[in-house]
Amino acid sequence: MWLRFTSFLIVLVVGAAIGWWLRGWPVACAGMLLAGLAWCVVDVVRALRVLRSLRDGDTQTLPRMGGLWGEFADRLRRLQRIGERRQQDSERRLQEFLDAIQASSNGVMLLDAEGRINWCNPTAAAHFGIDTERDHEQLIGNLVRDPAFTSYYANPDPTRNAIVTGRGDSAGRPVRLAVRLHFYGEGRRLMLSNDVTALEQAEAMRRDFVANVSHEIRTPLTVLTGFVETLQSLPLDETERARYLELMAQQASRMQTLVSDLLTLSRIEGSPPPGRSEWTALGQLSAECEDEVQALSALLTAGQSAPHALEFAPPPALALAGSRTELMSALSNLVSNAVRYTPGGGSVKVTWQTLQAGQLEFAVEDTGPGVAPEHLPRLTERFYRVDRSRSRETGGTGLGLAIVKHVVQRHGAELRIQSVLGKGSRFAIVFPASRVRASTPLSAPV
Repeated sequence: MWLRFTSFLIVLVVGAAIGWWLRGWPVACAGMLLAGLAWCVVDVVRALRVLRSLRDGDTQTLPRMGGLWGEFADRLRRLQRIGERRQQDSERRLQEFLDAIQASSNGVMLLDAEGRINWCNPTAAAHFGIDTERDHEQLIGNLVRDPAFTSYYANPDPTRNAIVTGRGDSAGRPVRLAVRLHFYGEGRRLMLSNDVTALEQAEAMRRDFVANVSHEIRTPLTVLTGFVETLQSLPLDETERARYLELMAQQASRMQTLVSDLLTLSRIEGSPPPGRSEWTALGQLSAECEDEVQALSALLTAGQSAPHALEFAPPPALALAGSRTELMSALSNLVSNAVRYTPGGGSVKVTWQTLQAGQLEFAVEDTGPGVAPEHLPRLTERFYRVDRSRSRETGGTGLGLAIVKHVVQRHGAELRIQSVLGKGSRFAIVFPASRVRASTPLSAPV
């Protein structure tokens, strides 16, 4: 500002000096006046140039000049560059935030005060079957018709979730979503959704497991208690006493088998994954499995005219890596189930074969009653039985396939189930090629 005032004074002095040099003091005053007027005109012109550029909205076109207006234009350009950098940083952070929300496994949806969809990420669109372009600005109540959601949306509570059905929900493949609404801004709402299908199924399985364990143990205990009271209160002859004791032994054996299977499951779940240092020849596994199943078949078909037709194909000269105890448990459970559920006179065939990718398949085929398609997805659940009475008659606990599933998962294998109702079933375990090698004398368990 002082520089500006100084320049103005200098122009006045120069104008006065020129006037005095030309005509003396009267002309000096006129020269000073004209110089001051010229200075003002030039200053106004500069101001108008700056103002014209500001009206265009682009500070980059501001004229470059000296003086006050030149410094003013330079500072405006500098401020605009700073503002642009800040805006770019803000846009970059906003884009990073949006990218993070887009990649989130949770659904995020923004609703206005009327409940119209302003924005949603792909997860939320998949959860509710929404097309982000077609359904933009549509009312969420018109797109999500679940009664639980309607009730929750009418009386939202940010402290709790509403469990609603998701897109693609069916009896065979349920989809459950946890939805929560949060308020922000002027009546706007943030709706979060999370797929809790696995949690809901796990909770249902936990409840079923506790109920089934209680039921499975209570039943033989009730029978044993009744027999003990009978032996204590009634005079029985030796024949009746022996029959009651035999029935009590059967119930005790059933409880022992159940506890043994539960301990096996607990041990499998609590132990570290099996490595590849222990190798077992297929011949050993097959021989032990055949001995167990032969004994079980003889016990189940005792007194029947037609025993089971058991066929064990000779295994290839290979060895499997993993826990020998777990492998034996899985193989014997598959064969034992086939024998238990195949009536006398039916056939059970056990085969080993090497697949094209070097994988090894252990398969059990039977001519039993088969399993309906709706039961197949749940066969490996604990205590799940297609025919509960048949399972109890044959001594099954309902835990065999659950044990098989855990062993298969721990060994990186795959359990394949095929069944036709009334014709039979085929259960197969496919072991990865990394756990198979040629059998050698050192393949015995260490």
